[in-house]
Amino acid sequence: MKKLWKNCHIATMQNGQYSSIEHAAMVTVGQHIHWIGTFEDLPADAYSETIDLNGAWVTPGLIDCHTHSVFGGNRSVEFEKRLQGVSYAEIAASGGGIASTVRATREASEQELLASALKRVRCLLKDGVTTIEIKSGYGLDYANERKMLRVIRQIADTLPMTVRSTCLAAHALPPEYQDQSDAYIEHICNDMLPKLHQEGLVDAVDAFCEYLAFSPAQVERLFKTAQSLNLPIKLHAEQLSALGGSSLAARYHALSADHLEFMTEDDVKAMAAAGTVAVLLPGAFYFLRETKYPPLDSLHQHGVRIALSSDLNPGTSPALSLRLMMNMGSTLFRLTPEQTLAGVTTHAAHALGLQETHGTLETGKVADFIAWDIEHPSEIVYWLGGDLPKRIIQHGNEISI
Repeated sequence: MKKLWKNCHIATMQNGQYSSIEHAAMVTVGQHIHWIGTFEDLPADAYSETIDLNGAWVTPGLIDCHTHSVFGGNRSVEFEKRLQGVSYAEIAASGGGIASTVRATREASEQELLASALKRVRCLLKDGVTTIEIKSGYGLDYANERKMLRVIRQIADTLPMTVRSTCLAAHALPPEYQDQSDAYIEHICNDMLPKLHQEGLVDAVDAFCEYLAFSPAQVERLFKTAQSLNLPIKLHAEQLSALGGSSLAARYHALSADHLEFMTEDDVKAMAAAGTVAVLLPGAFYFLRETKYPPLDSLHQHGVRIALSSDLNPGTSPALSLRLMMNMGSTLFRLTPEQTLAGVTTHAAHALGLQETHGTLETGKVADFIAWDIEHPSEIVYWLGGDLPKRIIQHGNEISI
């Protein structure tokens, strides 16, 4: 079916810029973009359907490239306790923190996890997100990591979104492996990851490289296993300390290294040389009241692609709006609205290895786009919250939420 989408302006986001086409039109055939340009240059042809976009600004569908959307329970009570002066260490010592999410996730059924995750992911879809990455990492054993990954696949079957599944079994040390972090990494590498991959549940592998999680040497062991399985890698790095995780990720040509507040100039240079994307997570920065900023000037200077994401998770970024994260990217990290929009489209696509099909509006790419009822693309970042009027098109079909 050949559809004509007319009476619009298009921010194609090629080369990380608006790359705007005024008085534009777009032709889609099935799930893909067949032609794009000015209405004046539209080829004469017969169309099965013509859709008037009423002067909207069209952008690529937004891409949320780092989320932990599947989990049991929530930690709102801990949030209140922290505001009352209880320290994170005290909360963790009493069984809170990530341990409480692991318990709740293990106790929840697959159906319960799916139902709760769908509520959260639908918020992101309503915000304009048409592609999302979701990590496991709250199961921390084979059965429960598998349960989480199966839920992620079911989200893809339920919602009109592209969903990428990342195995984050190396997120924290499970209680069964207390003081045995090397043994747990070996278990992931020798048993858990190969079986989950064989079941077709894993699109990428991630880890948390920090002094309170896993060392660079342990992460490198995991990376080698992922490479042997031909799985792309990502990494939580330099959020709390400078361990060189982002340089390690670059050496293994990781798709992305994420957080990065404590990364060094050498880390930046390594990522630039490898083409590894820097994923910044302003929600966690804001929620934790961090004061150490990622080295934005250095990232810009060395030409590292900068993506933004919600980091939706129950402990440090319970964020249900990627647009709000975009505003934080501008207000907290001094990114321009154009850079911020690039961070959730073309650069986010690179962070998921989807740059050949997603992230920009070009002939041959997947027809995922948003028609925003706005006067300029900067409004997507400018308005705080709310449901900005829009039409969401996924794979060439308009969807309703």
